[in-house]
Amino acid sequence: MNPPRINFNPADFEPVRQIALRFPGAEDSISHEGTPSIKVRGKLLCRLHESGKFLSIQTGFERREYYLDTYPEAFHLPEHFKPYPYLALWLHALRKPLLEEVLEQGWRRLASKKQLKEWDEK
Repeated sequence: MNPPRINFNPADFEPVRQIALRFPGAEDSISHEGTPSIKVRGKLLCRLHESGKFLSIQTGFERREYYLDTYPEAFHLPEHFKPYPYLALWLHALRKPLLEEVLEQGWRRLASKKQLKEWDEK
């Protein structure tokens, strides 16, 4: 098996970062292979894959099939993601409303009750 090719541009993560950091408790971080990521309470919400071609986004197992079935042009499930509650979103298919939706869904899985209340009261 060949190691993943590291070929990403951190600027590709900026639109994701701008949306994700609006959520209470979301913080900039660095993940695998030095890729930019966002964490909530120390847990990964999303990151730019080292290939630079897609984002890994926390969705939970229960929402994963919905996104795969509803937006097959945008999402895919790499084999090594199957045991984890993440999906891959192609950067070329990135659309702001969909990105906002999926990031909020993932954030809600990681946020504390206090953070959820703070967000919902806005």
